[in-house]
Amino acid sequence: MDPIQAIEEKQLKDDVPQLQPGDNVRVHYLIREGDRERIQVFQGDVIRIAGHGARATFTVRKVSFGVGVERTFPLHSPKISKLEVVRHGQVRRAKLYYLRERSGKSARIRERR
Repeated sequence: MDPIQAIEEKQLKDDVPQLQPGDNVRVHYLIREGDRERIQVFQGDVIRIAGHGARATFTVRKVSFGVGVERTFPLHSPKISKLEVVRHGQVRRAKLYYLRERSGKSARIRERR
């Protein structure tokens, strides 16, 4: 086995739920402000999943006060204390960039049954 691959395997988390684009997730992210630490929750729709292994990332989009906010998280980061899937969405493509131009009812994602 490649030595880089061996190191990356040790960094993988075991408790990562199965994510897909279109899912509504709640990410509990550890924020450090000076010497204080707190957990901030970021809830929105997964619009993209990129990479694999320890380098995998996912992008979450939410609308906050009428402004679209996107944030990319490393999937196996130690700063993610908890990752919850609130709702599974039914979509037909892997990258949901078209949601950036939409607002209101047309930006909704149907729930998978």
